[in-house]
Amino acid sequence: MELRFYNTLTNTTEVFHPVHADCVRMYSCGPTVYDFAHIGNFRSFLFADVIRRTLEFFGHRVHHVMNITDVGHMTDDASADGGGEDKMQAAARRMKEDKKSGKVPEGAVQNPDDPYQIARYYTDAFLEDARTLGVKVASEYPENILHATQNIDAMLEMISQLIANGHAYVGPDGVVYYSVESFPAYGRLSGNTLDRLMTGAGGRISDENQANKRHPADFMLWKADSSHIMKWDSPWGAGYPGWHIECSCMARKRLGKDVIDIHTGGEDLIFPHHECEIAQTCGATGQETFARFWMHARFLLVEGEKMSKSKGNFYTVRDVLQGRVKDDKGQPTGVSVHPAVLRLELIKSHYRGNMNFTHKGLIDSAGAVKRLHDFRARLEAATGGQAESVDLSYPILRDFAAALADDLNIAGALGVILPWAASTPTDPAAALGALNRMNEVLAIAPLQSAGAGQAGANDEQAEVQDLCRQLDDARKRKDFAAADSLRGQIQKRGYDVKTSPAGTIAEKRLA
Repeated sequence: MELRFYNTLTNTTEVFHPVHADCVRMYSCGPTVYDFAHIGNFRSFLFADVIRRTLEFFGHRVHHVMNITDVGHMTDDASADGGGEDKMQAAARRMKEDKKSGKVPEGAVQNPDDPYQIARYYTDAFLEDARTLGVKVASEYPENILHATQNIDAMLEMISQLIANGHAYVGPDGVVYYSVESFPAYGRLSGNTLDRLMTGAGGRISDENQANKRHPADFMLWKADSSHIMKWDSPWGAGYPGWHIECSCMARKRLGKDVIDIHTGGEDLIFPHHECEIAQTCGATGQETFARFWMHARFLLVEGEKMSKSKGNFYTVRDVLQGRVKDDKGQPTGVSVHPAVLRLELIKSHYRGNMNFTHKGLIDSAGAVKRLHDFRARLEAATGGQAESVDLSYPILRDFAAALADDLNIAGALGVILPWAASTPTDPAAALGALNRMNEVLAIAPLQSAGAGQAGANDEQAEVQDLCRQLDDARKRKDFAAADSLRGQIQKRGYDVKTSPAGTIAEKRLA
């Protein structure tokens, strides 16, 4: 079965073939660790996770790398050259206020003036959230998640190579710029050709430092600045790297010097970030392109509106899981959400369409996850948990695979699996084997998470089981007031309480 993906570089859906048959090499732009990642970020990260899982489902071995940006990403990143201040500098200022107000746990960041401590704090938070939602690359840290600040030498080497190849120059202000006129293919990914940029049609060009550039669209590779919050020695003076050069170097460091197979990110990164990555990498290597497939997830809306802190509809993963989501009327729901439900909600819409995150959508996703969990329970009860190995000729699995192969049509894949989950298969062992295969991609029945986030879940389950035992003891003593109080405590933790011949059972509510 042929896999077909939409390629932003060519604006067409193409059959996917890896550059090297033995391994698909894939790079994803990760978070800038100046704050908690929000659900829009995680739509992009989970999109990349589904690509990886789909490739593995079809038998490919995948080497997946993601970066952590902890320097050089400026607050005004809509222009190729960047502007404003480093986001880590802004985070340091905000962290001081958060420590005063108690928003940051005591001892989490000893010195808010130290950007490395801030980066570590938010890196740990990102990894925990990613593991909680089953993002596979997060479980491979630190091998396949790279911090920009740990790869400065590679950036200095690439910048030197770009200067030697005539693609970069040192401006009169001491800044090293990439010369966009030296790369005729500049604009191929985004459509922002030099002519369109000059007329203002293709995107904004910062007015800052224009007198020091050969072309207004030239962008910064290195800035000498001894006052910057993070700085390193370089041939061009102590300073810091530009945002774009970081990903070019980290991808090559882990994935090799050949053209890679897939590069992913949110659509906001197409220009300038990914356009500049291509120019840098090709300018340094002489290759025609950096990645064969460029794949981008579109924006996430909340109840039909752009997510914004000022509107009160800005949610991190933790906000959703802990019940801080509002309904379509703007009223707090107070309902905690199971990680499997949030994962499904963020992957079920096609990645090339805007996603509308809603409270009703979460309820629908909770129903879907529950149906799959109940189906698994029935199959395991019928088979004693023993699954039969099945291949893609198995009818349901074949249809599921066909939907995935059609440019990651997750909605189509769910349209296969959810009606089937309401049936009673004649061969439950084969059905369980098929469900296991499909869950390798969906990772929701059960959620395939690992690491720090799962440890906390295990602690909570142990505490709830202890409350169940206490409730049973209270019933035996006919202390019904105590039993009602214990039932209430369990329910407040987000569990449904049921009575069985074996005693009290608590099941985590999915939403």
